[in-house]
Amino acid sequence: MRTFGKIVVIGAGVLALAACGEKQNTAGSVQSSTGAAPASASTSAPAAPKGKECTAEDVKTTGKFGEAPTITIPDDCDPPKKLITKDLEPGTGEGAKAGAKLKMNYSLVTWSNKQKLDSSFDRGEPFELTLGAGKVIQGWDQGLEGIKQGARRLLIIPPDLGYGKGDRGIEPNETLVFVTDAVSVPTDKG
Repeated sequence: MRTFGKIVVIGAGVLALAACGEKQNTAGSVQSSTGAAPASASTSAPAAPKGKECTAEDVKTTGKFGEAPTITIPDDCDPPKKLITKDLEPGTGEGAKAGAKLKMNYSLVTWSNKQKLDSSFDRGEPFELTLGAGKVIQGWDQGLEGIKQGARRLLIIPPDLGYGKGDRGIEPNETLVFVTDAVSVPTDKG
């Protein structure tokens, strides 16, 4: 897990993180910390625009529901400017609505360096959230709406729905690519 701090909602709902000595994984839950903060993010020049915006079909993934995925980001197109969601496996039952308490597994790759930054699959423990409660980045609250039990969904989240100005381990204006598995989607809000 990465050390991030408390979540603070600012401006148009973009999440910013204030360092407060707590551990937080990148999906947004806060847990007490005894470890040291990670090294500061590397600085790199932004890539030159390619002239074509990527789609969900341009991002390649492998693995089935329940397996740690691989995510391959293309070199020949630019990150999308809007939230993109695509069900890789459809799932069953009712779709998640605001207030639903979800358990999700996820893997995160950052667009700029094409490297895995975080993965609940690696920890062997799903991430829990209440959909639409504003406790995770907007890209998750919006992008997981309607997800069904057993679904695997690709989320490509632009910076304004992610971490915006960045924070430890995540560069400013970073596009985030998640593969998420809906481990538990209750049929009611409980």
